[in-house]
Amino acid sequence: MRTFLRWTWYAFALALSALVLLQFWFLVHVWYWAGNNPESTAFMRARLEILREEDPRVRLAHQWVPYERISVHLKRAVVSAEDAKFMSHGGFDWDAIKKAYERNIREGMIVFGGSTITQQLAKNLFLSGERALWRKLQEAAIAVMLETVMSKRRIFEIYLNVIEWGEGVFGAEAAARHHFGIPAAQLTPEQAARLAAMVPSPRQYSPGRDTAYLAHRTGVILSRMNAARIP
Repeated sequence: MRTFLRWTWYAFALALSALVLLQFWFLVHVWYWAGNNPESTAFMRARLEILREEDPRVRLAHQWVPYERISVHLKRAVVSAEDAKFMSHGGFDWDAIKKAYERNIREGMIVFGGSTITQQLAKNLFLSGERALWRKLQEAAIAVMLETVMSKRRIFEIYLNVIEWGEGVFGAEAAARHHFGIPAAQLTPEQAARLAAMVPSPRQYSPGRDTAYLAHRTGVILSRMNAARIP
């Protein structure tokens, strides 16, 4: 019995040590990216691996641009669409989480997440796309690190440069060129709202493709953009 308890304690201590080291690894990367641009993310690498199963030569469309070279219209549109309280919360929008929980209960499955921009960035930078409790807890821990180490402007700058906007298309610059043939700095309010409307399901929309939902969602975002607070 004593031997069993001893090995149980050793296993627990080893697991705890591994968990602490993992959090330290995440924190070091967050600290580094506060002043340096990430070349890729976990999500980008996962998508590239999937795409290369069909074409080993495929490459992602991705070009980093500094915050000031991204249209203010896109910044307002994305905040309006994805996280209206971005400037005032500490990484979590508890009202949105509560509403998402209630809607998921009604639907009988997880269909709404209530994630903030910070949480989405945490997931994209480090984690897989699976829906599991451990992943949500880890996402929350990384979100706290991001909000502690980085400014809102830096969080938003990285987010706009790494989120998906089409099959193999990542970041605002690649998205603007892919969908409209212009740099991200030149996006109009209408174009910016349309890109923001694509964020939840980016691979559904090829350049020029329109749907009733996309048109409606674009209009809703346009009507809210002027009220959006951005870094």
